[in-house]
Amino acid sequence: MRIRLGHSPDSDDAFMFWGLASGRVRTELEFEHILRDIQTLNEWAMQGLLESTAVSVHAFAHVADKYALLRHGGSFGEGYGPMVIAREPLEFEALREKTVAVPGRLTSAFLELRLLWTERFGEDAELRHEVVPFDEILPAVKEGRFDAGLIIHEGQLTYEREGLSLVVDLGQWWRDKTGLPLPLGVNVVRKDLGPDVMAEVSRCMRESIEAGLAHREEALQYALRFARGMDLQTSDRFVGMYVNDRTRDMGEEGVAAIRLLLAEGARNGLVPEVAVEVVD
Repeated sequence: MRIRLGHSPDSDDAFMFWGLASGRVRTELEFEHILRDIQTLNEWAMQGLLESTAVSVHAFAHVADKYALLRHGGSFGEGYGPMVIAREPLEFEALREKTVAVPGRLTSAFLELRLLWTERFGEDAELRHEVVPFDEILPAVKEGRFDAGLIIHEGQLTYEREGLSLVVDLGQWWRDKTGLPLPLGVNVVRKDLGPDVMAEVSRCMRESIEAGLAHREEALQYALRFARGMDLQTSDRFVGMYVNDRTRDMGEEGVAAIRLLLAEGARNGLVPEVAVEVVD
């Protein structure tokens, strides 16, 4: 049976799926790797196009009728996460007068920024923003095309060397607020495949991540192909941030963090209320 597996062309996702791509994971399923940016994968998930895919936790709130959550492959910020950066030092309150470049309205980073925005300024406060491809946000802010930017992926490690300033780290805000890791991306599997296939996809995902962690150097060399110019040391650090034991299995704390984030989003009218079904 063919499983079209969607994930982003990023070094952390490539590291996770090295075990499958290299043939280290044995299975009768035939995995076809579909590499697209997360915004595209979120939109495709709305239509249920792929059998299994990475999606933003934000987007999962809109596709939970079609997909179940896999415990493996999730990305969490452990006291760190998406950041709002600016050309010069700014207080968060100053953003009310600015336009923020964001990487997509279905990204988890955007949901989390809107939650913080509502917390600070109230439900009716407008967040002026414009969607920009995630890898263009840093240069757009640096060049002055936007007042501030919401950055994800490698930009969290490189913004300082670009001479930019941190306004807020959403992972730190969430940790201070809840004591939990910040949910960012998850992998899901389509419910209509049935419990046996869903369980097999889950096993393959777990073993692929375990293979990468056990053969870190080989998996990292593969991941460097998708690192967008990062050197080995920076790429290794980035992969370590988002591919770790919690990625192998998010555990009950990870599931609780996802449920809380989506419940907070629903309470503030930002996402629909959903039941999170988890493949065990």
